[in-house]
Amino acid sequence: MPGLQGPISWAIAGLAIKCYVSVGSWPDGLRATGSLTCPWHRTEQRLPYLRPLDILSEVVPTSGVRSGIRMLQVQGARGFQFSASARHALSFPASQIFLYCDLFPEEFSIIITLRVLSVPPKKNEYIFTVMKEESNMVLVGLRYSLNKLHFLFWSRELSSGWQTQVTFQGISLTDNQWHMLVLAVSGQFFSLTVDCSIPIDVAMDTPFPASLTVKGSRFYVGSRRRRKGLFTGLLRQLVLLPGSDATSRMCTNMNFKLAMLSIPPVLQDLPVKPASNEVLKYPYETDMKVTLGSRPPCTKNEKAQFWFNASRKGLYLCDGSAWVTMLEVKERLDYVEEYQNLMTNSETMGIEIFGIPKVGFFAATANRYTPPGSAIYKWTDGKFQSYQNIPTYQAQSWLYFTIGKKAFLAVANHREGTSPLFFLAVLGDNHNINSVIYRWNPRTGLFEANQTIPTSGAYDWEFFTVGPYSFLVVANTFNGTSTKIDSHIYIWLGGSFQLFQSILTFGAADWEVFHIGDRIFLAVANSHSYDSGTVMPNNYYAINSSIYELNITAQMFVKFQDLLTYSALDWEFFSVGEDYFLVVANSFDGFTFSVNSIIYRWQGYEGFVAVHRLPTFGCRDWEAFHTTAGSYLMYSSAREPLSKVLKLKTV
Repeated sequence: MPGLQGPISWAIAGLAIKCYVSVGSWPDGLRATGSLTCPWHRTEQRLPYLRPLDILSEVVPTSGVRSGIRMLQVQGARGFQFSASARHALSFPASQIFLYCDLFPEEFSIIITLRVLSVPPKKNEYIFTVMKEESNMVLVGLRYSLNKLHFLFWSRELSSGWQTQVTFQGISLTDNQWHMLVLAVSGQFFSLTVDCSIPIDVAMDTPFPASLTVKGSRFYVGSRRRRKGLFTGLLRQLVLLPGSDATSRMCTNMNFKLAMLSIPPVLQDLPVKPASNEVLKYPYETDMKVTLGSRPPCTKNEKAQFWFNASRKGLYLCDGSAWVTMLEVKERLDYVEEYQNLMTNSETMGIEIFGIPKVGFFAATANRYTPPGSAIYKWTDGKFQSYQNIPTYQAQSWLYFTIGKKAFLAVANHREGTSPLFFLAVLGDNHNINSVIYRWNPRTGLFEANQTIPTSGAYDWEFFTVGPYSFLVVANTFNGTSTKIDSHIYIWLGGSFQLFQSILTFGAADWEVFHIGDRIFLAVANSHSYDSGTVMPNNYYAINSSIYELNITAQMFVKFQDLLTYSALDWEFFSVGEDYFLVVANSFDGFTFSVNSIIYRWQGYEGFVAVHRLPTFGCRDWEAFHTTAGSYLMYSSAREPLSKVLKLKTV
């Protein structure tokens, strides 16, 4: 009957609602459905199911441009920031979305995607409100304070009306990250889900009203119509979904923080690089900060911020844990120049360069003669300067290492006295003896013998890992009659090192392990070829040193390249920009100790190719190091009390 008026009740998709309507006032298309529906979205006039009501789209123009609204892009997503001057413009009459029914749904979900800035204690910021046109009464509202979210609603059922506040405690959103919230309301039960985590459920004595009319009311986005309480963060999604809990619908995506039910179209578009005579399709800003100077911290707080390194001409983006290269002018090695002549206590058999956090950068020289011992130098004002002398006994090498928070500096003495500390592996003094592997005992704070390994004039140990496996390789030099002997690679299995592979070497003095991409290499420095039972070559100091590559399929190291060296005693691997290098310590060519040491550059299929020849005298050891001022090489001489620092000049 066209004139019939009265209460009508129905349920659709979990929605229970009552509405006083005049049947004769409904559009013709809804008159013969057999049951009355409440199509809140203006584009729906026939379908009986419930659609999301995109509140944010109602206040934002299609272009996204309006006075008092800034569109910002943060962490790869866009959102809106509002100013106090726009609080009246960011509103619309409730009838704009409640076309044929003035009642707020009895059961519903509110979906919000936002990024909250810092909120001072005792301050509230409103995400949205529904208010009477000529009154300060908040019919429905959502506000955020420090670690709390408050849902407000007006209940006329109570005597003279009363505003009810539902508070969710422990809601921490001020971490500069995007967050998605789903507030589900059904009667006296209220549930809040943050970032698809475990819901926070609250039961109230006062249920959400079944007949809350919004006639003559307005929606306000980001405020309660006043300057005070304005939402200062970024808002990306604000949707009212009539019906039941929307959590399961929103938490199906891996990137649930930015899951979309309905957002303004302008926020869906990603920025594209325009042609030279075009502008971006939509105006937007990026909430971006660029830091200059030395490397700043990169944590969650700096995520999506940029750092410009002027010295390396590089732009880097913080991903929340590390700086990712966005744009960088790659350095290339141009030439090597002499930087510092370091007069040492005596001939130097080895160098160890190391840094101690909050203390400084140091070089330890293993000096040959007992008085005055070996020296420690500290990097000060761009040069190594004398720092400390330590008594040693024909020191051969140093090793710096840490165990937990403790730092150690170990020296290998050759003859008189004993070593103040021990290496992981201690080399034998005679030709064919057992070298000892020591293991750190955290209970006693001492190294204790763990294993002995037969060696022949062992000159160097090198430890490295490949995936979960640990290896030790020893450089066997001389067995008493020949330098043509096997050096051995050991693998850690069952609490001890066991033989993995034997490689023929010629007076091996050093092993250097290095990685290029996923490839793993071992380079051996062969010092000379001598065998008492065979005729000696014309020059047994001019001999190939070899580079081996790990073949995963064969589970062994296979020879990759031979390089002619002259009594090679050390290899050092280093990189400059995207280029990789090896430098060899050539010490003697059979006639003189004045021999060029060579820098080789990695050239892929060609292997390592000689690019720089460095005049050295009895070169014993090379070390590469980097400071804020640049990259350097340092070599020691076993024939004179002089070590040199060379600077790598780049372009």
